[in-house]
Amino acid sequence: MLNNRCVAHRGFSGAAPENTLAAIRLAMKMPEVEWIEIDVQLSSDGVPVLIHDFTLGRTTNGRGAVREHTLHKLQSLDAGRWKSRIFSGESIPTLEQVLSEVRGRLKINIELKTTAEWHAGLASAAAEAVRMQGMENEVIFTSFEPLALLEARDAAPEIRRGLIIDSRPADLSARLEEYGCTLLSIGHSRVDTAFVRSTIEQGIDMMVWTVDNLRRMRELGSMHPELMICTNRPDRWLLAKKLPAVRERSFWRRWLGF
Repeated sequence: MLNNRCVAHRGFSGAAPENTLAAIRLAMKMPEVEWIEIDVQLSSDGVPVLIHDFTLGRTTNGRGAVREHTLHKLQSLDAGRWKSRIFSGESIPTLEQVLSEVRGRLKINIELKTTAEWHAGLASAAAEAVRMQGMENEVIFTSFEPLALLEARDAAPEIRRGLIIDSRPADLSARLEEYGCTLLSIGHSRVDTAFVRSTIEQGIDMMVWTVDNLRRMRELGSMHPELMICTNRPDRWLLAKKLPAVRERSFWRRWLGF
């Protein structure tokens, strides 16, 4: 049986609107989920809030850039109806709300969602929220943006950091060392068994994203027991863990074609 740690991507986002309390509460109900991954940006008045896109149109009934709106305005928007009418009224939560919700129950991968131009202040504000909840040992800051990771290092050296990347550059090890990262978060299509094993053996934790296909979950899980699996569908991870080890391709094609 596979025993890899499961990370619920933006909460249980396959069933509930991503980055909302509804998605996070669903993830907490699943004993297989040890971590959640969330995306954090700053409101115009400097409050860390959960939302993935830099603009509001896809996941709320608002318009414009997230960073151009106050917390009051952002929390007045409907962040649930786009997924289903049963989630109408779900709001954009603050990082503080989410930390309070999951403290002592789940660990959190906090992606600092920013760019080189907009990064200033995000890591510091997120670190303050984490410290207020006393959760320094229960979270990790991750980002595609090196400047955000460097700000996190300076603002909160006691909180772990991880680099998000969707490639395997020749200087990857040097980048991890430069930013002080102890986690590599990488697109699942970029890895193979040798790469996973060598990275973990060097003392770097690794998470692959975003995996919803059962066959691929099992392939990845078999590469190394410490490889973390990030998925929108933690219910599928539960099924993948329980399936027998079957190698015949025809079987996989017939039963696991999703």
